[in-house]
Amino acid sequence: MPSPAIVWLRLDLRLADNPSLEAAVKHGGPVIPVFIHDPQAEGHWQPGGASNWWLHHALEDLAEQFEKAGAPLVIRSGDSLAELKQLVKETGAELVTWNRRHEPLIIERDTQVKTSLRNAGVKAESFNGNLLHEPHLVKTLAGNPFQVFTPFWKNCLANLKFGIPLKAPKKLTPFDQPLKSVAVAKLGLLPKIKWDTEFPAHWEPTRAGAEKRLKDFVAAPVKHYPTNRDIPKLDGTSRLSPYLHFGQISPLEIVDAVRTAGLLGVIGGDKYVAEVGWREFSQHLIHHFPEPRTVLCARSSRNSRGRRTRSSCAPGRSVAPATRSSTPGCGSSGRPAGSTTACA
Repeated sequence: MPSPAIVWLRLDLRLADNPSLEAAVKHGGPVIPVFIHDPQAEGHWQPGGASNWWLHHALEDLAEQFEKAGAPLVIRSGDSLAELKQLVKETGAELVTWNRRHEPLIIERDTQVKTSLRNAGVKAESFNGNLLHEPHLVKTLAGNPFQVFTPFWKNCLANLKFGIPLKAPKKLTPFDQPLKSVAVAKLGLLPKIKWDTEFPAHWEPTRAGAEKRLKDFVAAPVKHYPTNRDIPKLDGTSRLSPYLHFGQISPLEIVDAVRTAGLLGVIGGDKYVAEVGWREFSQHLIHHFPEPRTVLCARSSRNSRGRRTRSSCAPGRSVAPATRSSTPGCGSSGRPAGSTTACA
């Protein structure tokens, strides 16, 4: 039998439509799914209390899914590279797979991980599991990244196709020895002061919860999405944003559900998918312009008639991240161009 393959899970907490998991399965040996709790790697973007609450329950649910599939989820806590190397040592794994992320610090960390593992003789491969299209595929005619959403999304729709989501593997081959794993409760993700008691009445942070929300939304509310999303008293949005953030459902699964319902080409379906496109656009921006002032300075040096203006990026002046001035359904405060939030 081939050697084991380690699947390093991060913000892709699902079995379905998971390219890194599929690659590990195709390797042919035992599959070892691992989640490493490493908040220090996020730098200034470390998750807050509500996000940690969600992660706690998402991990419990993910562990159940992997248990049913036959390969227990391993949970570790600490430096990601050190923990991966230790797991390779314990298992003799010759392949480590993961799905790419595009935050600047994470790219730097992942590059270090890939280089270190390969130098140690371990095959390390990353995949696109979190975006409809990778940043290098969407460019202007001049070969540059888009900086405005409308032409970006038109280019995506005109030149790129939406694929078909991968099915979740029904059966995984487990590693033949028990591996050390930290209990989810030991990660300390839940608040000590119980301010979260009302959350379960409004949110089900599981894969099943994501699937139900998507199914219910596509069945009817999506048709009225362009208008109802702006009316707070109506349940006019899908409320899938946290599921997307933690990767409990993929953007491709959402687009495919709209497509399967025959709603692509229909105003409601197209408007909703375009909001998934806003999430896509923000990820592309943070990939190409890890420092927001880079794109702002380039665009603010000319006025609307193309004439040069006094730069707002002179030394000593601070520049706020670019925002979309009024995102329908998100309120009037706008959305940071580099954020991962979307009205989906």
